[in-house]
Amino acid sequence: MKCHFLLLIILTQALIYGQKVELLDDALNAFQNVRDFCLSQNNEEAYFTVQSPNQELSQIVVVINKKWNKPELVSFCDVYSYLEPFLSLDEKKLFFASDRPKNDSIQSKSDFDIWFVERKDLNSEWSKPINLGANVNSENNEFYPTLSANNNLYFTMESKSGLGKDDIYFCKWNGNEYAKPILLSTNINSEGYEFNAFISKDESFLIYTRYNAKDGLGSGDLYLSRKDGKGEWKASVNMGNVINTQNMEYCPFYDSKNNILYFTSKRNSLTPKNFNTFADFHTYISGDENGLSKIYKYPLKI
Repeated sequence: MKCHFLLLIILTQALIYGQKVELLDDALNAFQNVRDFCLSQNNEEAYFTVQSPNQELSQIVVVINKKWNKPELVSFCDVYSYLEPFLSLDEKKLFFASDRPKNDSIQSKSDFDIWFVERKDLNSEWSKPINLGANVNSENNEFYPTLSANNNLYFTMESKSGLGKDDIYFCKWNGNEYAKPILLSTNINSEGYEFNAFISKDESFLIYTRYNAKDGLGSGDLYLSRKDGKGEWKASVNMGNVINTQNMEYCPFYDSKNNILYFTSKRNSLTPKNFNTFADFHTYISGDENGLSKIYKYPLKI
């Protein structure tokens, strides 16, 4: 019931208050592919992924004090792929996915694992990457780590033992290590594709992408599920056509302090038209909703 009430809130905000999905910042139009966004508690650090047009190259960047036109590569990036950053609650650990070798004695890239770097305090440099270990990582690809306040881990894994090709798993933190992955229920996963989950700090709701679902708008849509009184996940609900489009929506991040949903979208509003000059044409196709992977925001209280 609460999920359907959230849809009503989204539609009301859009129709009555004129609220709409907006690009995070116009400066991001300078990049071919931008995705995977996370923010620090004070909103002064933002991490996201920048990629080449066909995603052969993938690096994590940091922006300080919302200077979106001045991103800097994080210190640990190298020739391998790095993506999907997520800060721990104390902001002393940054989790991410990478195909870097599992140890320094190997030169060739690995399957994708979940890694983290750590720092002594917010003014210190990040450590070298640390593999999260065999309890979480496997011979399969693991992606998109997200943590609750108690450090329980949710992530995407490609596994033949799952329900579909991509499924969402959960690993409980006992204070010293993570337990083995648990496949989330069929209220979250299906025989299709479920990926890129964001878990709330109190683990009361989960936002994730479901691909080509029967009740979807096309491609990937964002869905939301809440827990019931017994701690079980309820059936997920499509977040509606204000947020979702016929194109891909994925990589959600929710700022509970400021009630803002951030997500990646390939939304496309380009239509044929006449242009007086090449400059007009270039400005138009380089604008916000041009089909490229970009980070958007929408004010929303969940």
